[in-house]
Amino acid sequence: MVYFISDVLSFLESWAPPAYQEGYDNAQLIVGNPSTKVTGILCTLDATEEVVAEAAEKGCNLIIAHHPIVFKGLKSLTGKTYVERTVIKAIKEDIAIYAIHTNLDHVMGGVNSKIAEKLGLTNTRILSPKAGILAKLVTFIPVSDTAHVLQGLFAAGAGEIGAYRNCSFRVNGIGTFLPTEKANPTLGIRGVLEEVAEDRVEILFPKHLSTQIVSKLRQIHPYEEVAYYLQSLENENQEVGAGMIGELEAEMDELAFLTFLKSAMNLSIIRHTKLLGRKIRRVAVCGGAGIFLLGAAKRAGADLFITADVKYHEFFDADNQLIIVDIGHYESEFFTKELLKDKLSEKFANIALYLSNAVTNPISYL
Repeated sequence: MVYFISDVLSFLESWAPPAYQEGYDNAQLIVGNPSTKVTGILCTLDATEEVVAEAAEKGCNLIIAHHPIVFKGLKSLTGKTYVERTVIKAIKEDIAIYAIHTNLDHVMGGVNSKIAEKLGLTNTRILSPKAGILAKLVTFIPVSDTAHVLQGLFAAGAGEIGAYRNCSFRVNGIGTFLPTEKANPTLGIRGVLEEVAEDRVEILFPKHLSTQIVSKLRQIHPYEEVAYYLQSLENENQEVGAGMIGELEAEMDELAFLTFLKSAMNLSIIRHTKLLGRKIRRVAVCGGAGIFLLGAAKRAGADLFITADVKYHEFFDADNQLIIVDIGHYESEFFTKELLKDKLSEKFANIALYLSNAVTNPISYL
């Protein structure tokens, strides 16, 4: 079967919608034409010149990277920076580059889920759920058509709350309307007031799906004019947000856990605050620079918080309440390329999928 870049991106974006990325981010197709046929996919943490060369050598014309090679606008492409050289090389080699960054950080099953998996954490949940990304649809449906309309809305992505699907609320009432001479009513007669037994239906959905949810409603609703309204919600979405927290199957001594952490994440060195002489059971994680979640980790009762890019003075903020462990940015997200390859293999078994062998960590240790 032939797949196009657009097919791959649609699959990835159904998993980690671009709408969930941070405002500063640039998670999208950065180089390439979405209508190009895919010959092979190379999964990497960073897109660099070396990675583009590796993709060309392996016959891959699509690179899926966690970090965007372009974060801000390029005013020229002269090759004066590694960013410009990478983009130029990708264009010359006809290799597309797609970035899936903070949107992948923010979903269940994403970057932090992979870290939690490596550490064997159980009972995991989002550490800092996002608010303001949900919406509610309220509409009015003839009772005889309610089940049909609901099934269509569920299929379009509405009605998912945590581990539950097909969630909705309805209450019965009487709807009234008087079709004018210009109307073409499904029910009723022009010029005659009609009363219909209707269900008022309420259903939640991710706000970024608003267009397709309303389009589906208009498509399957029996009325010529569909009565509905949309409401943005400030509710937190427990399935989307920053960081993750979970529990070890059995508590461990602090030093034993740090030794285990180095082995599980393939680390040569870690930085941490002083040991507190307590057992470790509840562990918070955030791949990349996540010290902004320290307060959330404390409130969640974490015994230890694993992240990266912690500054000197930020270590003081542990304040003997928990242990902060900095394992390095590259190291914390190293297994993301493995995560991407595994996810893509679920859908594209007949496309050649590779993990990049390039070590793109800009930091060396002596």
